[in-house]
Amino acid sequence: MDRRKSIKTLLVGSVATGTLIEACHTDDKKIAGTSAPSATAPNDPTRMEEEKEYMKGLEGKTFFTSDEMTAIAILADIIIPRDEISGSASDAKVADFIAFIVIDKPEHQTPLRGGLRWLDLHCIKKFEKPFRELTEEQRLGIVDTIAYPKKVKPEDRQGAAFFSLIRNLTITGFYTTEIGFKDIGYMGNRPNQWNGVPPEILKQYDLSYSEKELKECISFDKA
Repeated sequence: MDRRKSIKTLLVGSVATGTLIEACHTDDKKIAGTSAPSATAPNDPTRMEEEKEYMKGLEGKTFFTSDEMTAIAILADIIIPRDEISGSASDAKVADFIAFIVIDKPEHQTPLRGGLRWLDLHCIKKFEKPFRELTEEQRLGIVDTIAYPKKVKPEDRQGAAFFSLIRNLTITGFYTTEIGFKDIGYMGNRPNQWNGVPPEILKQYDLSYSEKELKECISFDKA
């Protein structure tokens, strides 16, 4: 199942948040620690005054170190890589989104930082290098051990919990951007034309429109 089918299933069918987004390629990127985004413009009609003041209070705050941001970007691109249809998680600035989330919701700070430290220690024990310095093949091998909660070894449960959180945040960040909308073909609310229930569905339930209903309805030619 490709990632678009997985996401559509997740959104429409309310699949558990542990659903895996298959991964492949990622570029090694060095990203500086990111601060909370600038406050909404004073004249923005979409924000209440309380929201604007709250956003101003978050300006300039940082939490993650540069090395932590690099690891987050790598993980995000493993979860959602660039392909022939759309950009990667980094293209959608998902790492910046996660950097903002931990300022906006401090309850994520300890699980994410603790998870990143677990990941580095796990990699150092196995390869004598932190996660960000591993080869692509080594990174994917590590991710495979923590990406499937039902199959994870007892000693890797902390890593699996961390990866589930980073995956959920990555998906949220990516699919609330223009790149993410295009990735799954989301078009938003748009005017449309409806020609009624399709004949095959009516037949399936042994139903039909009456002559009166057909005469009163407006029929649109399908292009």
